[in-house]
Amino acid sequence: QVQLVESGGGLVQAGGSLRLSCAASGSISNFNDMAWYRQAPGKQRELVAIISSFGSTNYAYSVKGRVTISRDNAKNTVVLQMNSLKIEDTAVYYCAARRSSGPFEYWGQGTQVTVSS
Repeated sequence: QVQLVESGGGLVQAGGSLRLSCAASGSISNFNDMAWYRQAPGKQRELVAIISSFGSTNYAYSVKGRVTISRDNAKNTVVLQMNSLKIEDTAVYYCAARRSSGPFEYWGQGTQVTVSS
């Protein structure tokens, strides 16, 4: 059983940057896809960014150009670099992993990101 632990959340002013990290207790090279999701109050959880084992990435339209996802299989970490943050980026951000296509099997506890005006 792999555990995912997020860190790096916090309070930041609009226009600022945050770097979220996800540390896995085991090897992430076994996972085809690693992703970041977020859930804002009163809203459904949504995909922010996803990275495959080959390094291909996809981003939600709302964050494209402002966010970069990366993975380091040697360090078993996934990073979400977020720039030009907006108030609407405020949410709990979750790291997720899956071995193949379908639902994500492993989830972290989440880290709060709050963007203020």
